[in-house]
Amino acid sequence: MQTSVVTGGAGFIGSHLCEYLLGKGERVIAVDNLGSGSENNLKGALKNDRFKFIRHDMREPLKIGESVDFVYNLASRASPVDFDQYPVEIMMTNSIGTYNAIDLALEHNARFLMASTSESYGDPEVSPQPETYWGRVNPVGPRSCYDESKRFSEALTMNFIWHHGLDGRIIRIFNTYGPRMRLDDGRVVPNFVTQALEGKPLTVYGDGSQTRSFCYVSDLVRGIYLMMQSPVKGEVVNLGNPNEMTVLDFARTIIQKTGSSSPIDYRPLPVNDPLQRRPDITKAKQLLGWEPEVSLDEGLKNTITWFSRNMSEIKEKLS
Repeated sequence: MQTSVVTGGAGFIGSHLCEYLLGKGERVIAVDNLGSGSENNLKGALKNDRFKFIRHDMREPLKIGESVDFVYNLASRASPVDFDQYPVEIMMTNSIGTYNAIDLALEHNARFLMASTSESYGDPEVSPQPETYWGRVNPVGPRSCYDESKRFSEALTMNFIWHHGLDGRIIRIFNTYGPRMRLDDGRVVPNFVTQALEGKPLTVYGDGSQTRSFCYVSDLVRGIYLMMQSPVKGEVVNLGNPNEMTVLDFARTIIQKTGSSSPIDYRPLPVNDPLQRRPDITKAKQLLGWEPEVSLDEGLKNTITWFSRNMSEIKEKLS
């Protein structure tokens, strides 16, 4: 039986990955400090005898007292609302935390996957964004704590691959959505869905002409697994949905899907907010045979249902 360690395993994407790996018959060890993740995300996994949860901050070295075959490094706050509150924590998690995850992989001679981000491309001048594009990131801007620390984590991973024999690979994750996103995440999907369900105005920044591409979480997790299982040492691969739409069109879609009468509230565009997000997934298709399968209609139906149920539960607890 193969064993996978998933750092950030109690997070939105990490918890889905843990369940997927359990479904593949693996033993799974989730590691999380529960800063932005939640044990509620692991309720299903915790019922499985092949699952173990370790509460641990990856800024500290991690020792696992059993053999490990794969290390998936997903540990990091990724919500824009956290950039102002936890900037140094984010930078240290993506630097020291990545070093500690790599050290764990090397100690066990395990294969390593670094979960990076489309934010590595910053506010791009090229669309769609291929892996060969170096990006346009402001190193001293309000988003730099996340963007630049992820870029550093990529550089650190590649240098361990080149010089220290790490069997590593890097993915760049584009906008992913689905059940278990934080209600206060601050990104466009939870913002719009919660606002629409509560009948509040949907907050659109700028004129809404900026674009995003939305990938359902099950598609992303399948891509992550394929990347880890493939002999693609040293490769960097985009994982996301290339179907691009404007934020304003997306807001209107959410209003229609929720049956809401919410108006749209236009606000100033945040500093360095990217105007385009669309992955070039040619490489993922060629190397992994991967592309998204879940339609936006199906994915939003599942997501809205989850948000509606969980918003009700939260309100009941508060009342």
